Amino acid sequence: METHPRIFLVMGLPGSGKTTLATKLVELLRSNEEKVEHYNADLVRQLHNDWDFSPEGRMRQAKRMRDLAEQSVKRGYHAVCDFVCPTPEAQELFKYDDVIFMDTIKEGRFEDTNKMFTRPKQITHWVESWEETDDLILEIVYQLKLDTWDNTKPTVQMLGRYQPFHDGHKALFEEALKKTGQVAIMVRMMPDSNNNPFSAIEVERGIFRKLQNYFGKFTIVFVPNIVDISYGRDVGYTISKIELPEHIQAISATKIRKEMGIG
Repeated sequence: METHPRIFLVMGLPGSGKTTLATKLVELLRSNEEKVEHYNADLVRQLHNDWDFSPEGRMRQAKRMRDLAEQSVKRGYHAVCDFVCPTPEAQELFKYDDVIFMDTIKEGRFEDTNKMFTRPKQITHWVESWEETDDLILEIVYQLKLDTWDNTKPTVQMLGRYQPFHDGHKALFEEALKKTGQVAIMVRMMPDSNNNPFSAIEVERGIFRKLQNYFGKFTIVFVPNIVDISYGRDVGYTISKIELPEHIQAISATKIRKEMGIG
């Protein structure tokens, strides 16, 4: 199963970080075996030798960006476009599936752009600080790759607290993945304590970071604080222990939390 090609518009004022985010998004998509093309508005203007920033020139540029993105989709590629796209008319003409709005600065270096810039009516992802960008990109690609997940396919389950999700968990995941090709990672919802300092969302983000090259091959499910798994005869699944090397077995979440100054 393949993901459906999408058009991502990364928009915001000049200097807001559009190209930096778009480049990272493209790199992560490619590392997850996605076909993607990146269109930078300045490079497109350079290609056409068109530096007209009048309202008419901006609409002409919006049409160019739209046409390039649509051509990519027709070829089965995602299109990531970093483009100021400052006016409602340009935004309406462009036609995007997802808009990532870089709201990291209040004014750019060009006064005419500042005056005409209008926030889009519909925002898929809103970025207000640089610190958010890496986690946001991981979340975007994870959600996109869920298109390839098949709930009816044989699946291995991993259940844990993951406080935090560390290299030992990653090694276990990689072994589990060999069995069926997809893994359901179940995160237990734990009461806050010294041994459980991370929220479920923080655990999820930690899993994204560790498994960012495996999106589409796992899903994360938040579950109650399960302390026992009971089963009867002939239930159709097995419970097995994966033997990992000693140096992996020795990885301790408790030690990691102490090194982080937590718990």
